[in-house]
Amino acid sequence: VVGGIIGSGIFFVPAVVSSQLTSLSAVLLVWTFGGLLSLAGALSLAELGAAMPRTGGLYVYLKEAYGSWAGFLYGWIHFTITNSGTVATLGAAFALGVAAILPLDEVAQTLRLAAVLPLSNAQIGFVLQKIIGIASILSLTWFNYRGLRAGIRVQNLFTIAKITGLAAIVFLFLLRGRPTELWTADFWPEGGFSLAFGPFGIALIAVLWAYEGWHSITFSAGEFKNPQRDIPRSLAWGTLIILGIYLVTNLAYFAVLTGPDIAAAASPATAGMTKLFGLAAAVVVTLIILTSVYGANNTQILVGPRVMYAMAEEGLFFRTFSRIHPRYRTPGVSLWAQGLLASALTLVGGFEDLLNWVIFTHWIFYAATVAGVIVLRYKRPDLERPYRVPLYPWVPLLFVLASVGMIINNIFADWYHSLIGIIFVLSGLPAYWFFRSHAARKQKQE
Repeated sequence: VVGGIIGSGIFFVPAVVSSQLTSLSAVLLVWTFGGLLSLAGALSLAELGAAMPRTGGLYVYLKEAYGSWAGFLYGWIHFTITNSGTVATLGAAFALGVAAILPLDEVAQTLRLAAVLPLSNAQIGFVLQKIIGIASILSLTWFNYRGLRAGIRVQNLFTIAKITGLAAIVFLFLLRGRPTELWTADFWPEGGFSLAFGPFGIALIAVLWAYEGWHSITFSAGEFKNPQRDIPRSLAWGTLIILGIYLVTNLAYFAVLTGPDIAAAASPATAGMTKLFGLAAAVVVTLIILTSVYGANNTQILVGPRVMYAMAEEGLFFRTFSRIHPRYRTPGVSLWAQGLLASALTLVGGFEDLLNWVIFTHWIFYAATVAGVIVLRYKRPDLERPYRVPLYPWVPLLFVLASVGMIINNIFADWYHSLIGIIFVLSGLPAYWFFRSHAARKQKQE
């Protein structure tokens, strides 16, 4: 859980949060609220995962709670925008990191590409950035295509590297910064504490991206040796550990930089290290960021195709997506389809555009899945539940209400990206009717 969550978010999101919230107290509040909201979702999913330890995660739970159409819509949006969009977002973040230490327009000028191509150096730099993002996605797709063992080796290597690197940054910032001054001017502004709903909601959207991935282990629940015990423990403790890491990291950023400095920085970690140790140290931090982003994207690419594979096995998607490579034993078609679609999405939008599409559509299905805990308590009272969410029904209900409020706030604050997300979701309905009728015709023929 920890390795899957820590990616680009903690390095890039604090700048977005500080652009909306002016005090450290408000910043810590939104990170705490986002963590507790994710924890409420994790505890709720733990009940479903322990009761139905099957591969497929949210696809399985939605289908059981509402019917096959709900599971299909999740699988459809998972393939077309949420997981593929997450992979694309991390690919775009990786390219941003490379551009930070290797200015691509200067690279274009050095290589004299403008003399060959009818573009300016800045335009060529933009194209190179897109190519780097796509290359990172396709390289990870290749590792995972070559076998589960290869993908896991990459995951383990980058998880160790990114956690060690983040711990080193936090230690140096607290050691060389001004942590004793955090509780004065930065924590509580002179004009007193104030919190507007709109900016808080926008900041929360960004924070929830940093917590993204808390549900990922449910995709492989069918492979746990003791899912009834280990899924709830992993979800609960993993999310709590991340909450602690994120709060300490934000304190470390404020120990070196002011709120406006953080808001103006593409990466507060890089800006803080530059301030303390110079440009050479900033390059090291950027390499840590790249390691973290690359490793997090490996997690998404590793687990993403499982949903499409499960749908294809049930006849609700193209049968070719259920093919297993005879040598590597991996769902090769699903992997490459996801990799190519994610690569295409990097061409459609930048980091923030992709971020908004992914978070908005993801949380529609998160809310529906957690509401499924309540639905299944009434629909399937006989279902064996080795783990029950604490403080039922308040924990799942709090998650659902907060998610609905966030979704509504995002519709008003960013109607354009919200509309695109809703269109993508609704586009799954005709696709469902097509695959359902095709499966029915094939069953009659047999």
